[in-house]
Amino acid sequence: MNGAARVLVVYKRSALSLLGGSRRVRRLLAARDPTVSRLVRSHRAHAATLERVRIALDRLGVRATFRHRREVGRTRGFDLIVTVGGDGTLLWVSHSLGDDVPVLSVNSAPGHSVGYFAGAVPANLERRIGAAVRGTLPVTRLARMRVAIDGEEVERRVLNDVLFCHRSPAATTRYFLRMKGELEEQKSSGVWVGPAAGSTAAQRSAGGRVLPASSRHIQFVVREPCRPRGGRYRFHRGLVAPGERFEILNKMTGGRLYVDGAEKVYSLAIGQVVSLSLSNEPLRLLGFRRG
Repeated sequence: MNGAARVLVVYKRSALSLLGGSRRVRRLLAARDPTVSRLVRSHRAHAATLERVRIALDRLGVRATFRHRREVGRTRGFDLIVTVGGDGTLLWVSHSLGDDVPVLSVNSAPGHSVGYFAGAVPANLERRIGAAVRGTLPVTRLARMRVAIDGEEVERRVLNDVLFCHRSPAATTRYFLRMKGELEEQKSSGVWVGPAAGSTAAQRSAGGRVLPASSRHIQFVVREPCRPRGGRYRFHRGLVAPGERFEILNKMTGGRLYVDGAEKVYSLAIGQVVSLSLSNEPLRLLGFRRG
């Protein structure tokens, strides 16, 4: 890449921008209530980082297009994608990206955001963006997951995980798991399934393993299993190898499948089958330093 590179910058709106118009939030801010005490600081940090991204690209002579993450649109024709926000912004944008364009994730407010996938933070922002434009940042190809419902592909770019569960968090999740031709009936509060990139998040919290970033395995973890009396489930947690398929057979009228967070969700009818496997479209992530 060079100064003639076309760069798409995708940014989030801060929580304060989204909630600040609420009369209740304004009252809480005025009272310095602890539930909103971080909103102003994180908003200022995010706004300052976004402006620094704008200045850095301008100094590099790069043709940059800025879009809010809900208005990503077409990403073809760009040489580099830069996301400004946190992991949620990268996850949102990743669903629009194939394996043909690299992405640099900028954690805009490290004091308020985890930024696990971040390849740049305010402390090294200009240097990292310059390296990304020049093509000198290391590239990690992160495996993603494919999802099909009743044999029809609905997702092929899941980076973090999916959660299969009942529509009510207080209800029991009922289903069968099928792997390598074996079928097991289970009850639990849900099942997490995802590639290596998501293994440090909910999968880990539910008892799963942290997988190397280079792993091409899919991991499943049953959340709060209702084990039969005196027994245990064979499929409590495990790995799905490339070329294998892991299936969930829904036994509920209120089944749900949440994809890379809470905003993308599929409703499942009783008897529908969710199939999960390795995608053939990894994500090209820049500056990612995890093992």
